[in-house]
Amino acid sequence: MPIEPEEIGDLIRVALPDAEVTCTDLTGTLDHWQVDVVSLGFAGKRLLAQHRMVKDALHERLMDGTIHALTLKTRTP
Repeated sequence: MPIEPEEIGDLIRVALPDAEVTCTDLTGTLDHWQVDVVSLGFAGKRLLAQHRMVKDALHERLMDGTIHALTLKTRTP
């Protein structure tokens, strides 16, 4: 079952309520995503920790294969 970009953003904002999320479907199949996340929640955290925060928020969708591929860009405002 495909995932819509709005759902990806909603899942991330549960973990990072201030997050600005931009999702780009890379293949047109709604399972390969480029996700850009801007959040104050990343302040003071290394890039790997930032990516883990986002992947934790999307964990269920990654594990069930709804999101097959995920490319992340994270930063603070």
